[in-house]
Amino acid sequence: MATTPLAPDRTAVRKAAFASAVGNTIELYDFLIYGTAAAVVFNHLFFPAGDPWVGALLAFATFGAGFFARPLGAAVIGHFGDLVGRKRMLVITLSVTGACTAAIGVLPTYQEVGVWAPLMLVALRLVQGFFLGGEQGGAVLMAVEHAPPHRHGWYGGWTFLGSPAGMFLATGVFAAAGAVSGDQFLVWGWRIPFLLSLVLVGVGLYVRLRLAESPEFARIRERGERARTPVAEVFTGAWRQVLLAAGVNLGFNTFIFILTTFLLTYGTEALGAPRDLMLLASLCGSAAQIAGILLFAHLSDRLGRTRVMLGGGIFLALYALPMFLLLDTAEPALIVLAMCLGYAGSAAVFGPMAAFCAELFPTRVRYTGVSLGYQSGSVLGGGLSPFVATALLGVAGGASWPIAAYLVGGALVTVVCLVITGDPRRWARE
Repeated sequence: MATTPLAPDRTAVRKAAFASAVGNTIELYDFLIYGTAAAVVFNHLFFPAGDPWVGALLAFATFGAGFFARPLGAAVIGHFGDLVGRKRMLVITLSVTGACTAAIGVLPTYQEVGVWAPLMLVALRLVQGFFLGGEQGGAVLMAVEHAPPHRHGWYGGWTFLGSPAGMFLATGVFAAAGAVSGDQFLVWGWRIPFLLSLVLVGVGLYVRLRLAESPEFARIRERGERARTPVAEVFTGAWRQVLLAAGVNLGFNTFIFILTTFLLTYGTEALGAPRDLMLLASLCGSAAQIAGILLFAHLSDRLGRTRVMLGGGIFLALYALPMFLLLDTAEPALIVLAMCLGYAGSAAVFGPMAAFCAELFPTRVRYTGVSLGYQSGSVLGGGLSPFVATALLGVAGGASWPIAAYLVGGALVTVVCLVITGDPRRWARE
């Protein structure tokens, strides 16, 4: 009997990984431009206050609000993703998230409608967070479940290219909008990145609608092995994996959202660095993280997920204080270096994480389990970190060492959870 040609399989795998990367890039662009805007725009237009740090604190509080909606979205969308399929839910999440982002771009400001402006902003942010909560888990599975087991790390890593690529795109578009609008940036220039989302969503839908359903999900559907109540099964039979995935992601998300959001405000307000310099540092860092994700995702297939990610967790703990020492020099070259090292080193945790989370759960409840675990860590880490860091800076009178200590604490949670997990595949019981 002739063997099945490998080329179509490799093509399908690459197509799935590419589609996951593109879709996740657009979703993260939608989510992360809010973080950039919270750092440089919303504190002026939606949360005006006499003290600029009070405005920043309020803006970052609404940034966190989007995270708190993510676990609920993870539970609901993940549940239906395990029932009806990964592809269908990913089309829905991309469409709604993009619509919310574009709507933010046409909101009136506080000066125009008063308190209704921040209320509408928060409402859109909550809906956006809800649907993103179900996006990343599904994107991970479309890449990993199409890939051969010995390449889960590599192809799963493509999905999370969407995070730095989305950040790169968001930061680049904000920088371009600032250059085009000049001193009118706070009048109309800031709206451009949000309205551009409509174009990007169209591209993402075109890519996703041409993608086949996950073969692993299709197989259990044909066999009649789908979970009847995925959320209930996760909470009764896989809650340990959810906690471990959340803990692993907590330290990484704490660190990365300090980089992507808080440091933009810290650099401009505390260090007196130009906004364009901080955006440039973020752009360079995002490019470094893209390279790091690919490298460490590949290494995780050879050396093991946990071994590579443990190295990354230890780096996060050891680098926190040196990063702020470099930043506090206020030297442009050292600021860029500090950001690039942080982005690149954190990729040792982030690159293999897609495969790590997917391998923790059996196929029948994998969408729900991955989404709940990953998004719970995002809330406790990324959702709170800019707010906590801003508060710590105010309490410490502008000193950065408490923020570094906070990052070390988060990194240690990641390290402990990785040690407990060991090989993630041992937890999945089909």
